[in-house]
Amino acid sequence: MTGLGGPESWAGALTGFARRRLAGDYEVDEFGFDPELTESVLFPLLRPLYERWFRVSTHGLGNIPSEGGALLVSNHSGVLPLDAVMTAFAVHDEHPAHRFLRMLGAELVFDTPVLGELARKTGQTLACHPDAERLLRDGELVGVWPEGYKGVGKPFSARYKLQRFGRGGFVSAALRTGVPIVPCAVVGAEEIYPKIADIRPLARLLRLPYFPVTPFFPWLGPLGTIPLPTKWHIEFGEPVRTDTFDAESADDQMLVLTLTDQVRESIQQLLYRRLALRRGIFTDGGPGSSQG
Repeated sequence: MTGLGGPESWAGALTGFARRRLAGDYEVDEFGFDPELTESVLFPLLRPLYERWFRVSTHGLGNIPSEGGALLVSNHSGVLPLDAVMTAFAVHDEHPAHRFLRMLGAELVFDTPVLGELARKTGQTLACHPDAERLLRDGELVGVWPEGYKGVGKPFSARYKLQRFGRGGFVSAALRTGVPIVPCAVVGAEEIYPKIADIRPLARLLRLPYFPVTPFFPWLGPLGTIPLPTKWHIEFGEPVRTDTFDAESADDQMLVLTLTDQVRESIQQLLYRRLALRRGIFTDGGPGSSQG
């Protein structure tokens, strides 16, 4: 793995980071992405969660191209979107090219004070066609979670069952830019907050897509927001090519829906296979991490 080895090295990196900030010696792209902030501050904070709490194992990293545009499409779960954050960390920390995953987020993220600004600075942007296509044409690795709130807020009884992917807007973006689509399956995130109910009137009052009830929240207060330390596996499947089609194919709704179903089925099969291989929700047993 890359990154900062310990508290002393992190402290040194933060000192250098602060010095460059004060001098104005840093760059931010047109979307507000600040790579140095992400790499020097955010990722070191995420590392203990990734390595020690969820003990993430990655599989199929070789299916992510080392350069050029690509669209990573994943399942979504866990009440809070920690699966997206851990996937972005895995791509940067474990892939040989240490690529940043430019995640497409919902409007709620960017409308939330502080969170919206942090999302922009760490490379996220609104999930819309123009932004996605511009990033892909610029050679970026873009991440999308088509299940949206339906996936991340689904009940525990529906775990690892993919929700509807919509009309395939992500496939249209890939077709227009000719980039490969990389299916991704995350196993372990479904169990971090077992959602057993939804207080819908309270969700409407707070303008949230759902207000989850778990065996621990809201009964234990702030302690109930601590995710369970499940063992995670993140697997990247074989890419689906789109460069065999011309850009006008993005307007062929039948083709778009066919490719959407193909990607969705690929992710579902990855989930089933990975679930069959794991030995327990909290155990480290089963096949280990693979860079291949």
